[in-house]
Amino acid sequence: MEQFHHPRSVYAGHGPSTRPTEERRRLLEGLTGTVLEIGAGDGVKFTCYPDAVTRIVVAEPNPFLLPTVRTVCSDAPAPVDLVTPADLSRLPLPDESVDAVVCSLVLCTARRLGRTLAEIGRVLRPGGELRFYEHVRSANPLAAMAESLVTPVWSQACGGCHPARATVIAIEEAGYAVGRVDRFASHGVSHVLGAARKSRGAS
Repeated sequence: MEQFHHPRSVYAGHGPSTRPTEERRRLLEGLTGTVLEIGAGDGVKFTCYPDAVTRIVVAEPNPFLLPTVRTVCSDAPAPVDLVTPADLSRLPLPDESVDAVVCSLVLCTARRLGRTLAEIGRVLRPGGELRFYEHVRSANPLAAMAESLVTPVWSQACGGCHPARATVIAIEEAGYAVGRVDRFASHGVSHVLGAARKSRGAS
């Protein structure tokens, strides 16, 4: 599966396919310049980057995934630089150094989501874009309650994943201008696919 944090496949179809889902293609379409991808999983998204992307920086906090990421970097259409932050709240990149940041099924694992979003804002250039594809807290009150109740055990078992996070609200509260957001269910779990821009003048 693309993100080893999650006990389910993110590939289209069944079996040993490494074909990325349509959601991942949509996540990356139209990107240009230098892109930071946080949490590359098994790197299948590298095949989806547009030719207009000139550099990809991968911040992979999970040491278990690093060998896989290194192996598949050659599939990317642009040079790939790999950095290994110990914590997503401290990205080892200069201020305003990337044109876009891509997060796919990884913000749920951030120990301090607000701080991680602030760090993303720090490395984004003014007007830069945050692309996100995340599972989020259910709109069903009973399901949301269940997600909250299982979070302590689930987080320990699944790489720090917090299933009850209201990620879009957190992005808005961090000062981003949220644009399009598509909401849908996958395997019975609520997901969002969207984009947000760093406000000019924001840090």
